Amino acid sequence: MAEFVYFQKEIETLPESKLKALQLERLQRLAAYVQQKVPFYQKAFAASHLEPDRISSLNDLRYFPLTSKAALRDHYPFGLFALPLNQVVELHASSGTTGKMTVVGYSAADIKLWSTVMARSLACAGVVKGDIVHNAYGYGLFTGGLGIHFGALELGVTVVPASSGQTRRQLDLMADFKSTVLTCTPSYSLYVAEEARNYGLDPLSFSLRVGVFGAEPWSEGMRKQIEKEWGLLALDIYGLSEIIGPGVAMECPGQEGLHIWADHFLPEVIDPKTGEPLEEGQEGELVITTLTKEALPLIRYRTGDIVTLTTERCPHCERTMPRISKILGRIDDMLIIRGINVFPSQIESVLLKIPEVAPHYQLVVTREHHLDRLEVQVEVSPEVFSDEVKKLEELQQRVLSEIESTLGISVTVKLVEPKSIERSQGKAKRVIDQRQI
Repeated sequence: MAEFVYFQKEIETLPESKLKALQLERLQRLAAYVQQKVPFYQKAFAASHLEPDRISSLNDLRYFPLTSKAALRDHYPFGLFALPLNQVVELHASSGTTGKMTVVGYSAADIKLWSTVMARSLACAGVVKGDIVHNAYGYGLFTGGLGIHFGALELGVTVVPASSGQTRRQLDLMADFKSTVLTCTPSYSLYVAEEARNYGLDPLSFSLRVGVFGAEPWSEGMRKQIEKEWGLLALDIYGLSEIIGPGVAMECPGQEGLHIWADHFLPEVIDPKTGEPLEEGQEGELVITTLTKEALPLIRYRTGDIVTLTTERCPHCERTMPRISKILGRIDDMLIIRGINVFPSQIESVLLKIPEVAPHYQLVVTREHHLDRLEVQVEVSPEVFSDEVKKLEELQQRVLSEIESTLGISVTVKLVEPKSIERSQGKAKRVIDQRQI
């Protein structure tokens, strides 16, 4: 497999000085654009006494305010859009911290941009004409499936829009079509391999040679396990809906960090407590400025992901785009369950609406057969706990239905007796994560 596969070589290998000049030009244009189009940034600039037309260096970016997910939530659904809805051609949404979704929009130019960075990402992974991409990321409001799909079309390779679920059919499609590239969450790839053996199939007999895995944290140990199971090269992809979806950054076959497409997404690493920029190589929170988006441009967006950043030329593929490490952790209490963002506060907001349960709960996350499982343990009130079994079962089903409706994923609910969940004098321990990532 050739390591040197490019989609836009002249951009991906730009000398550092030329890349920075392009970033500065685009940053100046972006600042003027959002000041004109987005009231949120108009107010933020005024409060910080910023004048976009006086930006003279990339170092000036540190004086701009940080943007958080709360801003998207507070301006739900379209308050941060820079374009009217009649110029927005696609909407996506993901879970928010309070049950309200985080809404993102795309103009026609944004879709083209998304297709381009995803085509770059697939090419970076070594995908070439003649490959058949089996896309088992979910299609719909989740950006994973369509992002991969757009990129495959832009690159000119065959894509199978399998989406998620129906694992037996997935195996049949991969075997019959002789798919060469698998795209899905890393945990699902292991689950599919296990199911293959349950059906009497050998995962190593498939034609897969490359896997593009993301949407959840995964370790080097998990990478080795996936590569052993399938006999493929397992590569990490990074993205988030607020920035564009998958395609923000991608590993090359060298597996030494993810190349972030910095001509479109300007990265910084900051101290999550102080907000101050950190030196290259220091561990901190990844912050991204979208240099070229039209519908939902964001300045200094706090991803919540902990990484390190290097601007050294890649020794494997010679790309000059900065590289981020694999995600080292989160600064908040967000969980990622089967590619879906889950916040304890979402579940708490549901429970507070159900009078028969107490506001004491615990989330237990496990990994069974390579898939994440979330159990919500909920205390019931003393009056209800002494009720007949049928009433408890009805309550359990009601809690389950409300939580699944809010989160958009399947969970299990366990009703427990009053005062059985450990109390804390400090911050309550809501999450017990027993996964071995």
